[in-house]
Amino acid sequence: MTNECPVLALTKALISKPSVTPNDQGCQELMIERLENIGFTIERLPFGEVDNFWAIRGESGPILAFAGHTDVVPAGPIEHWSSPPFEPTIRDGYLYGRGAADMKGSLAAMIVAAEQFIRQTPDHKGRLAFLITSDEEGPSVDGTLKVVQHLNARNEQITWSVVGEPSSSETLGDTIKNGRRGSLGGRLLVHGIQGHIAYPQKALNPIHQALAALDKLVNTPWDQGNQFFPATSFQISNINAGTGATNVIPGQLELLFNFRYSTEVTAEQLMAATESILKEHKLDYKLDWTHYGQPFLTAAGNLVDAAQQAVASIVGIQPNLSTSGGTSDGRFIAPTGAQVIELGPCNSTIHKVDECVNIDSLSLLSLIYQKIMAALLPEH
Repeated sequence: MTNECPVLALTKALISKPSVTPNDQGCQELMIERLENIGFTIERLPFGEVDNFWAIRGESGPILAFAGHTDVVPAGPIEHWSSPPFEPTIRDGYLYGRGAADMKGSLAAMIVAAEQFIRQTPDHKGRLAFLITSDEEGPSVDGTLKVVQHLNARNEQITWSVVGEPSSSETLGDTIKNGRRGSLGGRLLVHGIQGHIAYPQKALNPIHQALAALDKLVNTPWDQGNQFFPATSFQISNINAGTGATNVIPGQLELLFNFRYSTEVTAEQLMAATESILKEHKLDYKLDWTHYGQPFLTAAGNLVDAAQQAVASIVGIQPNLSTSGGTSDGRFIAPTGAQVIELGPCNSTIHKVDECVNIDSLSLLSLIYQKIMAALLPEH
């Protein structure tokens, strides 16, 4: 017999399943079994190679959906880990393993919170739900996006959503993500004329042609941001040109870039402004866009209030609201009109070798989730 914390035990069980994206490796079935035991109706929703499920308890009323992902990023070189990445290991008060912080610890905390909440409040108001995918760390095409589309098709509306992403910076609960910036990517091809480097008059160097336009793109102030979002950022992530020879002017320049943008500007405005700059500099170019997600914001309301009060009650701090960082699956849920936040453990080791989570924070996180459930879905 063991008196191990139930959140820790479930986290270890999930970590031991090597669910490298998009493979779930049985994590979801482990969660489904626990949820079925407390009265949830389960809908398995596989799309392509991706496993997803929607679980819901309650007959009517507003829906509080806890959202998360069972897939993890690859472990990288195993020899660099202090212990095998898919063998959960405890050292100095921390649980080590791939997915410990991102986000199997949060999943375990959600499940145990639901068990405790329903044990104490079996006749709660509204509906409690889980939206779980194995496609968050991958292309994010056949995961939460498809599940949300499936729910929309039958007019099933999420009211509030808590995404278990590791939002905390230094200590559990110090940061709640109440929004995220939009993400817009571009692949730019600038066409020139290849030629011998000793005869530049017979060629057209696309690198030289692009420099002034790129300088303007880098230094353009796209907006000033607002109280919730920093100013929009333009970043070049890759430039490639040339044949490998030192005496050849290249015929083409390929460039990858990304906007992380605020609610002060739209993707359409950014695309139009970018193309205007390229045309202003008379480039011969081809530009392909990929829109990864709109910005979203849950500025105020009962979800933010419930989360802040839960954190203050359990860990005794007032969390900061932030929209920093990358994107999350919250970007697919927010456009439905749902209030969305991200609340989870510290993110200092996510995607790193020796990813870990503080053991004590797991049970505290579960209590925070339980408090949010009790605030939004009180007893009849």
